[in-house]
Amino acid sequence: IQALYAIGSGGLFGRGLGNSIQKLGSVPEAQNDMIFSIICEELGIFGGLIVVMLYAYLLYRLFVIAQNAPDMFGSLMVSGIFIHIALQVILNIAVVVNLMPNTGVTLPFISYGGTSIVFLMAEMGLALSVARQIKFEE
Repeated sequence: IQALYAIGSGGLFGRGLGNSIQKLGSVPEAQNDMIFSIICEELGIFGGLIVVMLYAYLLYRLFVIAQNAPDMFGSLMVSGIFIHIALQVILNIAVVVNLMPNTGVTLPFISYGGTSIVFLMAEMGLALSVARQIKFEE
């Protein structure tokens, strides 16, 4: 319930960066699992929608890379990266809006955590390596 309050308490455009009240005590793990609620409180529903749209664009680009990969291995690898990031985003936002219990899944590229960001960066490097091999017709 506290996370839902934090999402709605920011209003349309939020309280401003760093002006969150909920992260000081009532939201557990504000820097990790509940970071999306703090983003929505500080940047508002508009900022939360922008974050979701950025994830949608990242996933769209991964889908395009997977479709145009020159070989089956590259296509399957990028598809796995797509599914991994999509599941992390969906699970984290579902926890924040209280649709499921807290699972400890981080929000990709935003949540605090060393191991998560290392593996996500390695995955993006692999996806960019596959994208580099795509040949476009002129």
